[in-house]
Amino acid sequence: MKHFCSSSVSEDLGCRRGDFSRKHYGSVELLISSDADGAIQRAGRFRVENGSSDENAAALPGTWRRTDVHLENPEYHTRWYFKYFLGQVHQNYIGNDAEKSPFFLSVTLSDQNHQRVPQYRAILWRKTGTQKICLPYSPTKTLSVKSILSAMNLDKFEKGPREIFHPEIQKGSVNFKFGVLFAKDGQLTDDEMFSNEIGSDAFQKFLNLLGDKITLKGWTGYRGGLDTKNDTTGIHSVYTVYQGHEIMFHVSTMLPYSKENKQQVERKRHIGNDIVTIVFQEGEEPSPAFKPSMIRSHFTHIFALVRYDQQNDNYRLKIFSEESVPLFGPPLPSPPVFTDHQEFRDFLLVKLINGEKATLETPTFAQKRRRTLDMLIRSLYQDLMPDLHKVTPGPWSSVLLMVWGHVGHCCRQWTVRFHLTGRGIFFPVRLFSDAFVTSQPWEPQCFCSNFPHEAVCADPWGQALLVSTEAGVLLVDDDLPSVPVFDKTLPVKQMHVLETLDLLILRADKGKDARLFVFRLSAVHKAIEGTQAVRGKCDCRDNKLEKTKGCHLYAINTHHSRELRVVVAIRNKLLLITRKHSKPGGVAGPSLLSPLPESPVEEFQYIRVGLLFRSPLRADVIEAETRHYGFQIVTPSTTEAGKAQRKCRAVRWRRVNFVAAIDVYEDGEAGLLLCYNYSCIYKKVCPFNGGSFLVQPCASDFQFCWNQAPYAIVCAFPYLLAFTTDSIEIRLVVNGNLVHTAVVPQLQLVASRVSRLSEGLGDNHQGLVPVVCW
Repeated sequence: MKHFCSSSVSEDLGCRRGDFSRKHYGSVELLISSDADGAIQRAGRFRVENGSSDENAAALPGTWRRTDVHLENPEYHTRWYFKYFLGQVHQNYIGNDAEKSPFFLSVTLSDQNHQRVPQYRAILWRKTGTQKICLPYSPTKTLSVKSILSAMNLDKFEKGPREIFHPEIQKGSVNFKFGVLFAKDGQLTDDEMFSNEIGSDAFQKFLNLLGDKITLKGWTGYRGGLDTKNDTTGIHSVYTVYQGHEIMFHVSTMLPYSKENKQQVERKRHIGNDIVTIVFQEGEEPSPAFKPSMIRSHFTHIFALVRYDQQNDNYRLKIFSEESVPLFGPPLPSPPVFTDHQEFRDFLLVKLINGEKATLETPTFAQKRRRTLDMLIRSLYQDLMPDLHKVTPGPWSSVLLMVWGHVGHCCRQWTVRFHLTGRGIFFPVRLFSDAFVTSQPWEPQCFCSNFPHEAVCADPWGQALLVSTEAGVLLVDDDLPSVPVFDKTLPVKQMHVLETLDLLILRADKGKDARLFVFRLSAVHKAIEGTQAVRGKCDCRDNKLEKTKGCHLYAINTHHSRELRVVVAIRNKLLLITRKHSKPGGVAGPSLLSPLPESPVEEFQYIRVGLLFRSPLRADVIEAETRHYGFQIVTPSTTEAGKAQRKCRAVRWRRVNFVAAIDVYEDGEAGLLLCYNYSCIYKKVCPFNGGSFLVQPCASDFQFCWNQAPYAIVCAFPYLLAFTTDSIEIRLVVNGNLVHTAVVPQLQLVASRVSRLSEGLGDNHQGLVPVVCW
């Protein structure tokens, strides 16, 4: 099946990232600790996550909505090389880049998540860090090392890559060590907390929830720096395995205690050198609260404050993160009270693992990791260089080409399913739920199991789907017979169903006679229910927007005003059209006092025409609150991608493929999520100044690389979904971290729409957020 990329998959999908970030991920505060006399001891800036804007809000157990708990970047810090390369047939290469710095490249051919979808995996080690990508497999075309490195933005070399054997490099760790500190009610200093010789019954119950009590002497698993031979670091500890990660807890009451040592240096030596520490504080909530500045440690960046309410048998959680730590999930519920103890354990462990991964990206840890990686690469390079002439088949060898069997039958399960149901339309992501569920939110739901046509584009209409096909425009509702709406004389290439505006917008494109058509949904619905014949192009003359002749793209925007904005691309011109809402809050039907005409054409106003240097290739809308107009069509000639494209024209094998530009709001100001090739960059966009956007560095900026090059990106807050021909890569909007890759062979995106998403992104953003696939 051929895949189709909608010309604009990001319209109507903007999100308020800032409001969501502060409410669910906390805000940075200056925290000051003092002694019993009130004298200030220490201070520090930490991001405080409390799950509620009201610190003293009463906990109402069981009333919060469950957020999906995901391990972020599950393969980034878990020895990707060991998982997919070691023990498998693969090739390794060594070379020097243009700056004479050595690099290593490993390439293997494997199936995608055991779904029988063959693909190349490549991992590049450089002193600046590690980059990994996936590339499509073709049984008739080999993939060169040159093309792989070009996809990783490495084009020029001092010495070309040569094939070698067995690089001894790995990235990240699968194991974690977390500190657990017991604090009695009223304790204000770390000396007091570390001097607690034993814990309470509630603390012991909490330890039993975290993991198993193990004997250290003779322990053969991950030890987390503890002595397993001579009992010098205690006799027992707490250990667990969570989703393949070994975790050793440094429990303060299990580490050696000394009556003579007031500071308990032996305990601080372990817990003070942990990146993440759990502080179990006894006492009621109104008692003096823990503050990270009470702990003297330059290494610990994240504190998880846990309180147990014995009367209601629930746990309350609060997270402190040093301000340099990037945002990490999952966000705390509001209020952050957990009545299900197993659910609390899962949430806490995922939060701590994600927190340590995020901390490793702070400048302090990132610089140390880069220095270590640079030294390792240079050492291996010097060891391997003398023997290169013995093992090199050539400087530009082709990578693996295997006979993969029946590549056409990509996935047995999907093949059987398609054979049984025929073509199907699926809603593969359910991003929000009203109740606690154990299934993953991206499990697919079959909407139409047997659809006989090729879909061009589509848009949801209520519980149904309006689909443009080669046979015309059809209304599809589950497995009921399709209802024709327009015949094939109206070849629709783009469409938007705007139910709150009682409006349907279509772009009919066939040759030079391309136009925009606008209809009232109520009139279309009336025609469907009546006995009228299916409408054709000749019946839609009164619905043409005359000045749109020759348009090849359009985009809409309805986010932040009652005014519908439509921008139309006609060759190298941009036409701005607006339409006021006839009835705020939606149109239920024609007014009895002043009936509306059947065609809404007269309600549209032509504002201005703008000129471009070239014809736009996509129509992704970027908003900004300005005194002029709040959007701009992004083309390769006006974006960072366009600048990169012009710079690399001399390099024939490197192309910049612009994928999407999505507006992401931060405190009412526009942010730009720009995606091209494998790269995705979030930048704050300042208001117009002299008619152009200003992109300036900001603390909230971030960037990441997709594992596979997408052809379309959809923002279904709080997720970003990247569509490739065989998969959906799901990441978080707030930080770009990967949470899941859903394998869907021969995937086609035909429409996307956020449904029932509240304006404030609060507790009411529930129900389905469908992405329609074919």
